[in-house]
Formats: sequence, C-alpha cells, structure tokens
Amino acid sequence: MTGVGPSPATRATRPGTPDDGFLTVDGIRVRYRDEGARDRPPILLLHGIGRSLEDWEGLYGRLAVDHRVISVDLPGFGLSERTAGRYSLESLARFVIAALDTLGEHRPLHVVGNSLGGAVAMKISALEPQRVRSLVLANSAGFGKEVTIALRILAIRPLGRRLMKDKSRKVAYRTERALFYDRKFVTEERLDHAQEVSRNPGRDDVLLAVAGHLGTFRGVRRRWRTQLLGTIAAQHKPTLVVWGDEDRILPASHLEHARQIFPHAEFHLFERTGHMPQIEREEEFDALVRRFVADVEKQG
Repeated sequence: MTGVGPSPATRATRPGTPDDGFLTVDGIRVRYRDEGARDRPPILLLHGIGRSLEDWEGLYGRLAVDHRVISVDLPGFGLSERTAGRYSLESLARFVIAALDTLGEHRPLHVVGNSLGGAVAMKISALEPQRVRSLVLANSAGFGKEVTIALRILAIRPLGRRLMKDKSRKVAYRTERALFYDRKFVTEERLDHAQEVSRNPGRDDVLLAVAGHLGTFRGVRRRWRTQLLGTIAAQHKPTLVVWGDEDRILPASHLEHARQIFPHAEFHLFERTGHMPQIEREEEFDALVRRFVADVEKQG
C-alpha cells in the first residue's frame, strides 16, 4: 500500500456536501471529505471499525471555519473499496498517508481518531512522526484488553462471518444502539446509512481481517498495544484523550490506563455518554478539540 494512483478526485458526489467525493489511492476508489481553506492548519478525522466519515458530520462545519478538515472512509469501510493484501494497523495508516499525499497535504496534522481511528492515528505518528502535530484520541482502541463481545466474536472468522450475514434493520439497530448512551441518537437516517455501508462488497472480509489482527476471542492483543503506546509515549506530542463513561464497546476504565501511559496528556471524561462523544456530546467535544488545537497552534 505504498503507491498513489494518478487519477484526480471526483468531487461533490452527494447533495449538500460541498467537497465530498472520491480519490483513487493505490488503485482503489476511496471516499473522502475535504473542507475549509487549504492554507489553514490541517485536521484529519479518522473513524472506527466498520464505520464511515459520517461519524464526524457535526464537526465539519465547526472546524472548517479556521482549519482544513480532511476525513476518509478507511479502505473496505463506508463507501470505499477494499485493498488487496493483508490488513493491519500499519497498512491502514500507510493508506491514510497515501490519501493525504494524493490530496497534496504534507504538513503536520492535528489527528482526531475515534475507536480504531485512534489506533490508526497513533500508528501514523509512529510511522511518520513529522506528519502528526497533535493527537485527539476519542474512546480509542489500544488502552486495554477489554472490548465488546461482538468484536471478540468477529475475531473467530467462521462465527464472525455467520454473524455478518444478517443485514436486517433489526441488526443495524442493535449495532447502532450499542454505540450510544441515549437512544435518541439511533435515528432512522443513521440506520439507513448503516445498512448502506453494510452492503459494501469488501466490508465483511475487511471487518473480519481487522478484528482478527487487533484481537482474539479473549480481547485486544497485548503485543501491538504495548509496542504502539510505548512509541507514542516516547514522542511526548500534545495529546488529548477523551472517553464516554457509558462506553459499551471499550470501557471507560481504559482512560485510567491512558493516564498512566501518557502522563503528559490532557484528559476528559464525558458523563452519560457512550462510544462516540463526537456525536453524543457534539458541542462539548467541538469546544474541547478547538481549544486544544488552538493551544497547540499558539505553542508554534
């Protein structure tokens, strides 16, 4: 996953999104969103496993006022095509780097990642430290072994494949409901989109591959967590770690481990909040990120 395809971006593919289109990266079609002035400090938003760039919907307009805001559907997720070959944190991180190169963005970024996206954000910093100016890790993978049973089942490929055969509305509702403390966020629009992305031809294989790489039925693998966290801790980059106290996917107890690993970082625990504080606590999350990024920018 090192080459970048020559094809230009095709923009404005969906009504109401001013710069939401597709890139060709490593020969595959990847959906992206790119908003804000190109000369402003860049922010990269990375979604979680099986998710899409819609998970940042409420933040684009807010952050794009004074930043260039970029997000992508990771390969095989959302509406992006899958790549060939083995999936790993490194392959995902290198793919994001290739997408940034395609977009002509080579400056150090403020990288905001949710769940798997947090681990990918850290991996980008580990692979190419000069490309990451700061990290915002929202309910990020990597800080503990514990994870929802649904993802542990996916690590057992035959069971996982059987589990994913059901693309019904009921399954979509159950999956979305697990992400939020407040059920009001499980909207008909989110269910429609969840069913749409579940029909991505590459999604099931990629989901199984990523789940198997990250963990086993017993939980998230220790080896990659230990290596990655050690590397990032040694970099001492400005870091903000946030969590929802009612997270059913990755428990809030992981925040305490993050405090031990990253004593230099800032921390925030959202009350009555699930796995996606950027949605469930949109205004507060936006204020935290904007303040944090502004502080980093002031430091030069």
